[in-house]
Parts: sequence; structure tokens; C-alpha cells
Amino acid sequence: MSAQQWDYSFDVVVVGSGNGGLTAALCSYEMGTRDVLVVEKSDLYGGTSSISGGGVWIPCNRYARQAGAEDSLENARTYLRQLITEEEVPDYQLDAFLENGPKMVDFLHERTRVRYVTLEHYPDYYTNLEGAMVGHRSMEPETFPASELGEEWRRLRRTHPMMHLGGLIGFTQVEAALLIGQQPGWWKTALKLVAAYVADIPWRLKDKYHRRLATGCAGVARLRASMQDRDIPLWLSTPMRRVIDEDGVVTGIEVTRNGETLRIQARKGVILAAGGFEHNQAMREQYLPKPTDHRWSAGTLDNTGDAILEGQRLGAKMHRLDEAWWCNTISVPGETIPRLSIMEKSYPGSIVVNPAGERFSNESQNYMAFQQETFAKHSDENPCNPSWQIFDANFRARYFVGPLYNSTFRPDWAVPKRYETEGFFAKADTIPELARKIGVNPEGLAATVAKMNEYAVTGVDPDCHRGDSAYDRYYGDPRVTPNPCLAPIDKPPYYAMKVDPGDFGTQGGMVCNAHAQVLREDGSVIPGLYAIGNCSAPTLPCYPGPGSTLGPAMTFAYQAAKAITGFKDA
Repeated sequence: MSAQQWDYSFDVVVVGSGNGGLTAALCSYEMGTRDVLVVEKSDLYGGTSSISGGGVWIPCNRYARQAGAEDSLENARTYLRQLITEEEVPDYQLDAFLENGPKMVDFLHERTRVRYVTLEHYPDYYTNLEGAMVGHRSMEPETFPASELGEEWRRLRRTHPMMHLGGLIGFTQVEAALLIGQQPGWWKTALKLVAAYVADIPWRLKDKYHRRLATGCAGVARLRASMQDRDIPLWLSTPMRRVIDEDGVVTGIEVTRNGETLRIQARKGVILAAGGFEHNQAMREQYLPKPTDHRWSAGTLDNTGDAILEGQRLGAKMHRLDEAWWCNTISVPGETIPRLSIMEKSYPGSIVVNPAGERFSNESQNYMAFQQETFAKHSDENPCNPSWQIFDANFRARYFVGPLYNSTFRPDWAVPKRYETEGFFAKADTIPELARKIGVNPEGLAATVAKMNEYAVTGVDPDCHRGDSAYDRYYGDPRVTPNPCLAPIDKPPYYAMKVDPGDFGTQGGMVCNAHAQVLREDGSVIPGLYAIGNCSAPTLPCYPGPGSTLGPAMTFAYQAAKAITGFKDA
């Protein structure tokens, strides 16, 4: 194909602007291949990475080592192999992640503005297994001033509103555990954040949001600022329409930009980092377990499977298209993106029940496992959807519960009427009355609440073993004894909030080798094509700890850049 047939030509073209895509661009540049372009479908950059909490799961990372954490890649591998079979994730893929994750973190720390902090107390999700850690394997981004991005700040996709005080002041994961659970000292933290926001008069004159970025958008902002330092172009509102190949070799992509169809040559490689298909309802119906609805997904609305569909057209081998990164979501009337239900259902004094009024899983366990168990137990005869979080006046006063906040910040009279009229929320003076309002079996719910009140006294949950693991207790309340995850539901009025079987992205995609090169069904490489993140088959499908999507996405971005540039790390 002659050069005259291309509208633009670059060495490397990256599709997608989340953590994986921006890491791939930066690493390619720093490894010596500096003619790099990133294209993004949306008019905002950051993707689902930016919406997220920003956690990155990398065992033995530099920040954990600096904090004195005792860990090893052997322990991490032992832990993972109890959760992931070699058939699901071959040794080459798992080893490439474990060995190169810490190198990727070092590479970015030493050469760019990317900085993380270790999460000392955030445990792995299966702490009962050999090799698990009760902290220091996940990192969250250091906060970052939006002003460092210049006008690019206005095109950054913000972290979900649930991770903001008043929708304006972002807080870190560590601060979130303190604030949302109203743990001792939370008022001081809240006042400190509000005071810093109010005092920043110069920034208040420019923007309503806090200058201080936290969680997912802080991680993306650090990557984007590092790209700006190097003048790496990022084209927004530029959806990929097709991957261009000739004689089985990928040579570029076709995009739409400013109403024009453009052909962009990629002389050394195309890196697909365009997310999953969570907002493609037809693909959800084809692949995912039922019930399924894209409106329950907290992934960015632009993720409609474009890269995966192109991979299928090119003959790429696919794996785990029937799975997602599951998490109960809260679809609030009037809000465009569902909220993740991670902390709310974990606090003591509430339960999640099915239409029979019965619990079906441990509410305090990690969100991925909870949702997988929901699908496993769901049937036409015994549905687990719709499901409801049930709690009482004590719980409502003590904890933030999604858009309800608590009864101090949002008294019952201030809860929007549409929450009730649209079937999202209910309140009643008795448990049977509450059950009737939400279409749940009154006898079943009353019996379930009575049992849970007994368990709160004994501290033992024989049905679902709530509070048995370190992860369960991470979002428990240490003020509650004998089990920080169990408290009675006995003070009227009683409340119900609907929770959906949602996700924050689909999980399956193109199978790749240790260098992120896309493979065909016969195991051969599709030359010139790389895939990372949620359009590739997952490395950590079990979700072993916080940040199990971003950790592999960034690591295999590093791997792809090495393969393209020939860079040799230590």
C-alpha cells in the first residue's frame, strides 16, 4: 500500500485513552519510538479508568517495598493459582504480569509524572487463601492538581460523582473508607477538604470542581500530563471504524474525525485499548448471563465493543466473552451513570434480599464474588432480581447509603419523591409493610430480618459467613461487636433501596501472548496488532484484589511497547 493512500502516518497508533492506552503511548515514546498517536472515540479522555477508583493491583510494587511490606512474586503466584487455572490463564500470561508489573511501575515513576501510594490496609479479596496479603498489593494515584493540565482539564472524564463530596470535591480511596463509613475522625477530614476547596479562590473563579484530583481521574491526569510534556497527540471525538490489514498484516486504522473518514498508517503497530462491550445490548444478550441490561453498567457509555468486533473480523481468538467485572450497581433516578454498590451493602445493619425476602450471598464479601454468586443462584423458579438493600433508622443515621447519604445530610423529607414513585426507594414503619411496598414476600423478609438480628447478637452468620474474612471486615465497623459486619435491623422506620446486577465493564476479549500481540485461533500472531485492557482476554479473571483490571492493562501496555520498540528492560 503506497504512502499516498494514507491521510496520516505514525509509528504507533493507540486506540483508547484509559490507563492502558495512555501507558502504551508513554512507554512507546520513552522506549525510543516517538511518533505516537492516541485516538479516542469520546469527546472526553480517560474512559472507564477515569470513572473508577483508580486502584492498580501490582504485587511487589516499589511503593509497597518502600513501606516495608514483606511480599514476593512466589507468594502472589501461589495465591493466584488457587483462584485461576492454567487453562483459564496460561503460565506465560500470568508470569509476564507478575514479573513485569513492578518493572512497569518503576519505569513510569522514574521517567514520568505518574505517582502512586500503597494501600496499606486494603486487603486482597480472598484472604483465607495461602499467599494472600492484607494490604500493600494495591496502589491508588497520588492526588494531582487539575491546573497542571491547562485547558485539557476540561476534557478529562471525572471520577464517578459517588467519589466526590457534594459532587464537587474528590476524595481518595483511603478518605472514602473514613467518610462514607463515618468512622472516627471523619468530620475533621470532611472539614479539611471543604476548607481547602473554599480557600482556593483563584481556582473557584475558573471552575466549580476542586483543583485537587483524586482516584481514577488523578491517575489518568498524571498520564496525560506526562504526554503533554512530550507533545504526544491525543485526538478526541475520533472513533475507530476499522482496523486496516493487508495480506494478514495490520497496517493502520480507519477513523472518523470532524465528519471526515481518515486512514491512519501505523508503521510499527496498532494497540487496541478501547474497552469492552458493556453498553452494546445486543452483545450483552448474545454473551452475558441473564438478566442483563447495559443501563446497569457503570462503564463509560462509549464502550460498545468496537475493538472486539474488529478482532473477531480479523480472526482473533476470543476468550471469556461471557464474563464481566461484576458489581452491584445503584441506578439512581435522574443520574446518567449507575453508582457502584461496594461499601454501602458491606456495613453492619443492612441485608440484600431477593423477591422471596431471603438473602442469597454474603453482603460484605468482595463485589465480584457477590455478583457471581447472584448469577449462580438466580433462576426462573428462585429469582435473585430484583434485589433490595434493607436497613433501618440506625443504619440510615450512621452510614452514607448511595444517593440517600445519611439522615443528617439528607433527611427523609429531602429525599426526592421520584425515588419512591419510580420504584427505587421505599420506607415503612414495619418490615411487612416495607416488603409489600417493594413486591417482596412479607413473611420471608420478616423471617430473614429476625434471623439477622439473632446473628448480630452471636456475631456468627451460619448462612453466608459474613464477617469471616479480612476483606469482609475492611468495610465493617470496628465500633460494632462482636462482629463488625453484623448489627440488628430493629429500629423503625425501615428502608429499602433497589440494587441491580451490574458491572463496571465486560471482561472477555482477544487472546494475546506475553507481549500483548493478538493471536489467531491456531495460535499464530496477527502481525502489527496488540490488545490490552478490557478488549483483551483477562489476566486476573477472578478479581483477586482492588485494581485487578488496571494492573494488567498497564503492565501489558508496557509489554506491547517493548515488543514494538525492541526495548530491553533490566
